[in-house]
Amino acid sequence: MTKIKVTEEPTQLKPSDAAEEATAGNEKGKKPDLETRLQEKEKEAQENYDRYLRLSAELDNFKKRMEKEKGEAYKFANENLLKDLLPVLDNLERALEHGRDTENPKALLEGVELTHKNFWAVLEKYGISRVEAMGEAFDPTHHEAVMVQEDAQRPAGQVISQLQIGYRLHNRLVRPAMVVVSKKPELNPDEDPEA
Repeated sequence: MTKIKVTEEPTQLKPSDAAEEATAGNEKGKKPDLETRLQEKEKEAQENYDRYLRLSAELDNFKKRMEKEKGEAYKFANENLLKDLLPVLDNLERALEHGRDTENPKALLEGVELTHKNFWAVLEKYGISRVEAMGEAFDPTHHEAVMVQEDAQRPAGQVISQLQIGYRLHNRLVRPAMVVVSKKPELNPDEDPEA
């Protein structure tokens, strides 16, 4: 009898079995790596959230500080102007006191004129200027007409009287000049326009 030799063939894995085995091996090797990466990302996310909270709080504090400084700036914006006006007020009080003690109205007038001159010097220092109106053409952006008056000698629309002075602050109108404006006289139907 002949002997049949049985040889064992190496077991071959099916493609699906090979993939499962490779995946299992990789999962075992990668599982700790994925957990570590996840923990790192969670830590990074927490740090970013903490940084966000700190920056948000800093922004709120900055807004509050700016609002407080803005309020104080408005409150004390005119401090330098007032400091410069106080000597003018002192001079005016001296002039009034001197006027009460003396019978000389000329001295009182000179004191008030000097005080007026000092007052204007301070206003000009801060950019205040007058709106010139007399003899000018009426300009509604700088003048406020409170009355219209007939005047045959002047062209229509000319300022013939100024009731209140207007003022500008650095070319911005603070108060318009109150003026009287001329207009041509109306003709009576009885009058001859040629006469």
